[in-house]
Amino acid sequence: MKIIEVENLTKKFKKFTAVDSISFDVEKGEIFGFLGPNGAGKSTTIRMLTTLLQPTSGTARVAGFDIIKDSDEVRKHIGLVAEKIILYNHLTALENLEFFGRLNHLPIEVIKERANKWLLRLDMEQWKNQQAGTYSTGMKQRVNIARALLTEPEILFLDEPTLGLDPQTAHHIRTFLQELNENGVTIILTTHDMIEAETLSRRVAIIDHGKIAALDTVLNLKKVIKDKKNPTLEDVFLNITGFGIRDTLQKIVSGPKGPHFGGTSQNRVR
Repeated sequence: MKIIEVENLTKKFKKFTAVDSISFDVEKGEIFGFLGPNGAGKSTTIRMLTTLLQPTSGTARVAGFDIIKDSDEVRKHIGLVAEKIILYNHLTALENLEFFGRLNHLPIEVIKERANKWLLRLDMEQWKNQQAGTYSTGMKQRVNIARALLTEPEILFLDEPTLGLDPQTAHHIRTFLQELNENGVTIILTTHDMIEAETLSRRVAIIDHGKIAALDTVLNLKKVIKDKKNPTLEDVFLNITGFGIRDTLQKIVSGPKGPHFGGTSQNRVR
C-alpha cells in the first residue's frame, strides 16, 4: 500500500528550479532513504511533503491526502524532525513537550502520558526536568524526536537526525528508529551518512540537481557498480552524483539584533 505518492512535483524559486518534476512512491511501513548532495533538492522536497512549502506544480498525496488541498489533514498524520533542533532552551524537556503538545491541541493528560513514554524510550527520563539549554546536542535531538512523536504519527520525516552526534547517541537513535518502524511507523530519512542509509533503508532514492537520479533497493543499486567486489552505498552515491564537492553559502538574514545566518537558530519555531 502506498502511503506517499508524488507525481511531477516541482518547486521553482524565481528562475532557479530546486525540484524538477520528480515522481516516486513510499510504501506503508517502510524506511525510505532520500539521499542527495548539498543543494540537490532533498530538504525542499521534504518541506513540500510536510506542507511547509507549496509546490510550483505537480501533486503529492501523504496518508491519502493532497498536500495542498488537505494540508491540515496531512499534518495530523505526520511528524517532522527537521535538520535544525526545535526547542526552547529556557524550558525543560517536559515543558517543551507540553508547549508543542498544546500547539497540536492535545489534552494535557495525553501530552504528559506521551511525553513521559517517549522520553523514557529515548533515555531522557532522568533529565526531563532540566532546562534544555543545559543539554548536549545528542540530548536535545532525543527530545526533538520525542516532540515529533507527540501526535503519534503514522509517518515520520527525519532530516539528518544523527548529524554531529557522538557514535553512541547516533547508534541509539538508529536502533530506536528501527524499533519504531517495526511497530508500523513509516519513516522517510534524509542523511549524508551512507552507512546509516544502507543500514536503515529498504529502498533509496537519490536526487541530484533537482531530479531523481536513481530509485531502488540498496541491493539492486549496488549492482550498478561493476568494478568492485563488494560495493557500498557510498560507491553507488558517488558513481551517480560524482566526486565534486558541493559547497553552498548560507543566506545572511538581517534582523533586529543585526545579521545572522538563516536557519541556524535553535530557538525558532518553524
